[in-house]
Order: sequence, then C-alpha cells, then structure tokens
Amino acid sequence: MNKTESSTIGGRIKTLRKKRGYNQKDLANLLGKSLRTVQKYESGEIEVSIAMVNELAKILDTTSTYLLGHQTGDFKFDCLSDVMECLFQLEKISGLHFSIGTKRPPHHDGWQCSITFDGKDKSADQNADICLFLEEWENNRESFRDYMISKETYENWKDKTLAYYASQGVEIAEPDELDETERLKRRNARFSGK
Repeated sequence: MNKTESSTIGGRIKTLRKKRGYNQKDLANLLGKSLRTVQKYESGEIEVSIAMVNELAKILDTTSTYLLGHQTGDFKFDCLSDVMECLFQLEKISGLHFSIGTKRPPHHDGWQCSITFDGKDKSADQNADICLFLEEWENNRESFRDYMISKETYENWKDKTLAYYASQGVEIAEPDELDETERLKRRNARFSGK
C-alpha cells in the first residue's frame, strides 16, 4: 500500500467515523488502540493492516472493500459477450497461466469445458493465489447452497476476500505482434521442445 492509498483509506475512515457520530477517541476505544494511532490512520501516516481494515469496517458499518477503495459489483454484464470479454482479459495478466479443457462427444458422455490454473506453476506467480481462492469459493458456495451459512456470512466472506487481494496488483501484458517469420520461428521452437 502506498502513501496515496493510505491517505485515501484514512479519508474514508474519517468520513465514516464522523457519519457514525464518533470522535477519534471513541473510535480508538472501540478499536482498543491509542488516540494517536487513529489519528495516524486517518492522516495516512501509517498503513492500516487488512485485519484492522476488517475491524474498522465492522465498527463503521461498511465493507472492507469500500475502505480500501476497491469497487465491487461495478461490472456491466448486459450480454454473454461481456462475460466472454472478461475471460479474454485473463490471458493478458502476466502472472496467471491457464489451460482450457474441453470434453465432448463422441469421446465423452457429456459436454464440459473448464479453465484450469496450475497452483504449482513456478512461472505464474499468481496461480497459487487463484487456486486457493477458487478452493475457498467452492467451499463457501457449497455451504451457502446447502444452507449451512447465511447469505450475510457468504457476502462477508466475499468482501473480506476481495479486500485481502485488493493490494496484490497485476501486470497486464498485451500479446506481441509478430511478423510471419518470427511467428513461424516461435511456433517451430515450441513444438520441437527447444
């Protein structure tokens, strides 16, 4: 988190604190922190840990993602091509590598397609995080579908997960535009194992 981000978070804390009718001392007491610590949070002098962001969100009746400035739910999906465009964007993220698997008749009974991330792929430094996230997501989705957890619990898990990963930036890399000679050279190298 850089100084600008800390300052933005601090401003949001201050605004919400005032909206809730707390002074800095009240908030410090609710958090079990010193007045000076709350002052430093609000001024952006010190970084607010993700655990503290979660605690502040609970006390200030907001979401962790809001405090961090991460926008959720602002994707506009009007048609299936919007979903497909979102998937196309995955291939531009340099820290992620994935494969697409297809099973269909006549070689398989059903028709299934999947996107697979190898969590142990050393050349894709964010694959392990994606694998951990997907595993947790499936566990929480299943618990929600089976009525083991409430909608509020499920939404809180999503918010805290997004907040945790909001600080991990990604690098976008557009594919290289290659001339025909270079493209064929790379193709031959790929299939010859060199």
